[in-house]
Amino acid sequence: MTPQEYVQQKAAASGSSFYYAFLFLPAPRRAAITAFYAFCREVDDVVDEVTDPGVAQTKLAWWRSEVAKSFDGSPSHPVMKALMPSTGTFNIRQEQLQAVIEGCQMDLEQTRYLDFIALERYCHLVAGVVGEVAASIFGQTDPRTTDYAHRLGLAFQLTNIIRDVGEDAMRGRIYLPVNELQQFDVKAHEILNRIYSDRFVALMQFQAARAHRLYDEALAMLPEPDRRAQKPGLMMASIYRTLLREIESDGFKVLNQRVSLTPLRKLWLAWKVQALGRM
Repeated sequence: MTPQEYVQQKAAASGSSFYYAFLFLPAPRRAAITAFYAFCREVDDVVDEVTDPGVAQTKLAWWRSEVAKSFDGSPSHPVMKALMPSTGTFNIRQEQLQAVIEGCQMDLEQTRYLDFIALERYCHLVAGVVGEVAASIFGQTDPRTTDYAHRLGLAFQLTNIIRDVGEDAMRGRIYLPVNELQQFDVKAHEILNRIYSDRFVALMQFQAARAHRLYDEALAMLPEPDRRAQKPGLMMASIYRTLLREIESDGFKVLNQRVSLTPLRKLWLAWKVQALGRM
């Protein structure tokens, strides 16, 4: 299997909404974003799939070293072999990849966030930086597009957090800020034991409203000259925001099930942005 085949398989197997946005890109950009996404999946899987924290720490340390060696000209992992030819073309920097690893490292060291400011720092590393790299690959020409990418990445990550409350609870993690749990009188043990209440629904409505504000802010921040190039990001926004609305309409049944969109619906939403230019 070639490095290119490896990253393609990794991206397709994830079933992520991101994959559907990649399909409409020209081949060089599609190859770059697919390899970068595969890198993100590899380091994220270390945290989600390795049960021994010590082993996970060792694996993340290996990835830090692999990234450094790759930028020195000696990649060994198929993901880095696939990604490195695109780094110069699309201005992908080593510190950006190391930031993604740093965000995954936080998952090994922290299972609670005291307030939204603390959570935002985590979201910036695991999603904002990812958005920054993606915007560059998609064809960013205006420096203001970076701020749009950071804000949109934050909206995506908050949507993920809302969707995954139950799954994260099973891993002993609660990403919802502690002071906001207190604001709505939701106890940590209720989430960890996946106990529904009107208080929990009110808390989730508060989280969803914030995510919607961030989507609106991000879309307003996208400079007009870059709107065409950034269509893949707009496709992902359409898919993610539709998912958020599904979760809302389902009454935030996220503690005991994972709400998702069918592949066909994701493809339709992506195509609509590509063909019609609207979400």
